[in-house]
Amino acid sequence: MTHSTGPAGAAGGATFGQVIAAARKAVRISQKELAARILKEDGTPISPQYLNDLERDRRNPPAEAMLVQFAAELGLAPEYLSFVAGQLPGDLRLLGAAGESPERVTAAFRAFRRALKGAG
Repeated sequence: MTHSTGPAGAAGGATFGQVIAAARKAVRISQKELAARILKEDGTPISPQYLNDLERDRRNPPAEAMLVQFAAELGLAPEYLSFVAGQLPGDLRLLGAAGESPERVTAAFRAFRRALKGAG
């Protein structure tokens, strides 16, 4: 599946809820359909009400395992969903736990900021 960087119609600065709502509408599936495809840790699907709350930013974005599922179902890059959710992807968290130097982390974030500011 090809991942886009973001859904059509989701302007820069969009919230997690706005992004998933726009992407869901772009792929033309209902909240009920999408909710049935996203599984919790116990293997049961999320409720349509929970998805509605996410889309309306009434709930905090979910953990990475669920973000990955949303990305796959909506054709979005998981990194983009992590970004709009305000989360670091797990592989980056593991680098920090491995004792990455503060200087390298700072340099990486500065490069990330420059890349985003330079993108138009």
